[in-house]
Amino acid sequence: MMVNRGQQAFPRGEYLRRLALVKSEMARRDIDALFVSDGHNIAYLTGYTALSAYVPQGIVVSMHEEEPTFILRLCDAPAAIHQCFMERDKIIGYPEALIGNPDKDGYDAVIDYLEESDLANRGIGIETYSLAAQSSEKFRTRLPKAKLVDCTKAVAWIRLIKSDLEIEVMREAAAISDAAILRAAEVIRPGVREADVAAEIAASLIRGANGKPGTMIEQMALCSSPRTGTCHIPWSEDDLRQGSQINIELGGSRHGYCAGLMRTYSIGAPSDRLRRVHEIQVAGLEASLGAIRPGATCSDVANAFYLTIGKHGLKKETRCGYAHGIGWLEPTASLKDGDMTELKPNMTFHLMLGNWIDEDFGYVISETFRVTQSGVEVLTNVPRKIFEI
Repeated sequence: MMVNRGQQAFPRGEYLRRLALVKSEMARRDIDALFVSDGHNIAYLTGYTALSAYVPQGIVVSMHEEEPTFILRLCDAPAAIHQCFMERDKIIGYPEALIGNPDKDGYDAVIDYLEESDLANRGIGIETYSLAAQSSEKFRTRLPKAKLVDCTKAVAWIRLIKSDLEIEVMREAAAISDAAILRAAEVIRPGVREADVAAEIAASLIRGANGKPGTMIEQMALCSSPRTGTCHIPWSEDDLRQGSQINIELGGSRHGYCAGLMRTYSIGAPSDRLRRVHEIQVAGLEASLGAIRPGATCSDVANAFYLTIGKHGLKKETRCGYAHGIGWLEPTASLKDGDMTELKPNMTFHLMLGNWIDEDFGYVISETFRVTQSGVEVLTNVPRKIFEI
C-alpha cells in the first residue's frame, strides 16, 4: 500500500523520545504494558489526530516493543497509516462487527491483543479516567490474572514539558491565533451578523499564517452585548450594533497543538467601566508575566495577578489559566492560588484572564506563553488593547 506520510507532525525520533519517557514511568510503576485510550495522549505518542475517538480505540505501549501498537476501527486504520510514525503492522483495525454490538466492542479487540501478546498475566496500566465504568470492568473481568494499575494522567504529566520541536509547532499555532484575532477586528462592524464574523474567523484559523495552515478548528467563543458576562457560548443569530462589546476566545491549531488567545472589541468608544477594567487587567497580566521563571510556582503566577488587580478594587473568581498544548487543556497544572506545581523550561500555559464580573458584563484578555531558562516567552503577539471599531 502506497502511503503519503507527509501528515506526520514530527520525525520518528521525537516520538521515540516521548515513548522512552513513558517507558521510564512504566518501569517505575512496575508494569509491562500501558493501554492509552485518551485521544490527546494518543496524539502525543503517535501523531494521530483523526476524529474517531467516539468509538473504542487506543494504543498499547509494551516494554518489549520499540513502537506502540494502535488498535482502532477498521475504517479508521488508513488514517492512522497516514498520520502515525509506526510501521504498518503496528496498526490493527478491528472489524465492524464490534460497532453497535451490545456484547462486544473495540476494547475486546484490545484485550484479545494483550492475550495474544503474552501480556495478559502481567502488570498492565490503563487510563481509567477515559474509560466508562463498564469498559474498566471489562478489563478486570477478562484479565483476571493481570495486575491492573490505574495510570490516570501519567502521560499528561509527561506532556507538560515540551520539546523544542513541540514549541516550534506551538509558535506556528500562535501565529494563526494572532491572524484570526486581527481578522476579527477587520470584519466586526455594526449590522454584521455574529455568524458571519465567526465564519471569517474560522476561515482564518484554517488558512493559517506564514504558509502554515491550521489543521483543526478548536472551539471558539464569541460573546457580544448583552452576553459578555458569560464565557463559553458560541456566536448567536444576532446582528452586531453600535455600542456592542464583543469578547472572543479562539486558538490556532497545528497537528493537535493549539495556542489560546482572547481579546475584547468595542463598536464605538468603550465605556468608562470597560476602559478601567481593561487597564487594571493589563497591569495584572504584566505582573503575572513578570512572575514567570523556573522555580516559581503556578500559584505565584496567579497571585501576582490577583494581588495587582486587588489593589485597584477588582476581583477575579476564576483561575488564571492552565497547562496548554495538545487538545487545548492539558489536565495537570492550573494557574491558581495553591497550585504548587513548579515551573520548568518549556512548560506552556494559557494565561487566561477572562473576568466575568456581572451577569451582563465581562472582559477578556489572554496570552499563551512558554517558560524559558530565565523567564518567559509570550507566544501570541497581538496588541493588548481594546480593539475599537
